Amino acid sequence: MLVREATLADAEGIAIVHVDCWRTTYENIIPSDFLDNLSYEKRKDLWIKNISSDGNHIYVAKNDKGKIVGFIAGGKRETNKVEDSGDLTAIYILENFQRMGIGKKLIKELFFKFEDLGFKTIYVEVLEDNKSRYFYEAFGAELLKTEKIKIAGAEINLLVYEWKDISPVLL
Repeated sequence: MLVREATLADAEGIAIVHVDCWRTTYENIIPSDFLDNLSYEKRKDLWIKNISSDGNHIYVAKNDKGKIVGFIAGGKRETNKVEDSGDLTAIYILENFQRMGIGKKLIKELFFKFEDLGFKTIYVEVLEDNKSRYFYEAFGAELLKTEKIKIAGAEINLLVYEWKDISPVLL
């Protein structure tokens, strides 16, 4: 499994993983009409913009056939005013490739970048019903707060986790 920094050529593969993961991860959490209307093309445009933007750090995981099967993204959200901190903004791995250590490789790669940037505290937002929150907890993230948000008309609990110390993740 190859993990490397994303390039513009990866935008389409990232978009496919993003849409496919939303459809499997958020089934029965987010209204199905919203998930059905997700578009690879729109997500590709989003990822071209994300990859091109300064301050975004995006890494992909490719299988032995060169297909992108997962990705991670992070940086510092505009709303994050905490000094020396950053945000893990997305991590998605295709269902068939989960529980193979890919998430661990991706998070370590991003957190090494965060360490280089001098980030001491890292935040991640996750929907309460998303089982990936246990992944964050396993890597030492602690629940900071819960807030209500709306997605496609559905009111959902958003959990905000934080790592006050990223060094254990880097081991």
